[in-house]
Amino acid sequence: MKAQEREELLQALKARFEKNMHRHKGIAWADVQARLEGNPDALRSLREMEVTGGEPDVIGQDPEPGHFTFCDCSPESPTGRRSVCYDREALDSRKEHKPKGSAVEMAAAMGIELLTEEQYRELQRLGEFDTKTSSWVKTPPDIRSLGGALFCDRRYGKVFVYHNGAQSYYAARGFRASLRV
Repeated sequence: MKAQEREELLQALKARFEKNMHRHKGIAWADVQARLEGNPDALRSLREMEVTGGEPDVIGQDPEPGHFTFCDCSPESPTGRRSVCYDREALDSRKEHKPKGSAVEMAAAMGIELLTEEQYRELQRLGEFDTKTSSWVKTPPDIRSLGGALFCDRRYGKVFVYHNGAQSYYAARGFRASLRV
């Protein structure tokens, strides 16, 4: 990453951090920045999250090792990560009208992790997300082995978890992810 891109990213992350202090009470930006400056892979992943519309922000810190957790905090599922099926197996199973890719592969290429159902629910405690869209979440192997995949959204003031065929894709469904730095 070029120095100017790095600085622009850090400024965007800092501005978002300061605007949303309720997401990370007790965490100082200087500590986050110090951790980021020593981790070019994390900066690359955060840049990908930013470029695809995720609006990453700090949502927590591990007490023992001091790692920070970033998560997509865009109001709706990130625009650059929509219209994807769940994983490679699902993508390969489509005979026609294949989507541009899969959530699992895209996340891996970006160096980030799909949220679990539990993490998605935790995120929803910090605000109201996916009121018009939905997001794939990490699907347990027993469900995936039967051809299904899970996604979540927020409607009527509640968080819902649904299932769909893993090969399905919709313009309003993407995925949210996290990054531990």
